[in-house]
Amino acid sequence: MTIQIQTESETAVQFAAVYARVQQFYARHMQLLDAGEAETWAADFTEDATFSVPTLPEPVRGRAALAATVRCSADTLRELGEQQRHWPGVFDVAPGPDGEVIVRSYTVVYASPAGGESRVHRVCACTDVLVPVDGELKVRERRVTRDDLR
Repeated sequence: MTIQIQTESETAVQFAAVYARVQQFYARHMQLLDAGEAETWAADFTEDATFSVPTLPEPVRGRAALAATVRCSADTLRELGEQQRHWPGVFDVAPGPDGEVIVRSYTVVYASPAGGESRVHRVCACTDVLVPVDGELKVRERRVTRDDLR
């Protein structure tokens, strides 16, 4: 058996790679959401994922339910003539058990009505449990809180 001891700089390089991967995941993930790409967005979750948000009476469970929820939201926004943009940031990334990555972040949601002024729609805090699946990160659990619903 060979024991490998990593130097501090090797550990920092590995962490930087994970952090960059997490940022890229959320950049793509939120753009899919804002474009109403429900199935592709939902594919970023594990099959048995849960999504908890205080505006829903219970967590959304599974990809099909997640996609249905996004389709409904996209339809509502189209009817209102409004575009939303989710702006995630301030990522706190930490390793979890069994290769999990725990990500705490803030998301500002901007709403832009057709022909109108953009405004902050809501500010949220999010905790995700990301897991590696076939070389990709997938959300197994998402918990969202809203600043206006404390």
